[in-house]
Amino acid sequence: MDTGRNRRRNSPRPLLDNTVASPCIGVCWLNDETGLCEGCLRSGDEIRDWMIMTREQKLQLLQLLEQRSRSELS
Repeated sequence: MDTGRNRRRNSPRPLLDNTVASPCIGVCWLNDETGLCEGCLRSGDEIRDWMIMTREQKLQLLQLLEQRSRSELS
């Protein structure tokens, strides 16, 4: 009997991209007002999804983090 569990285990796993370093700096605290981490400026969802993002998605997020950082400074 083939259960959904067996199908999931037998399906190919997507390759995880490890070529882009995480922006985490070890200051992990989500600001209640902004919903962003005080250290890396990512949202909880962005932190959670980092490992499964493609290289392109990670690079786009890094650009967004640069914009957030500049806004914080102004």
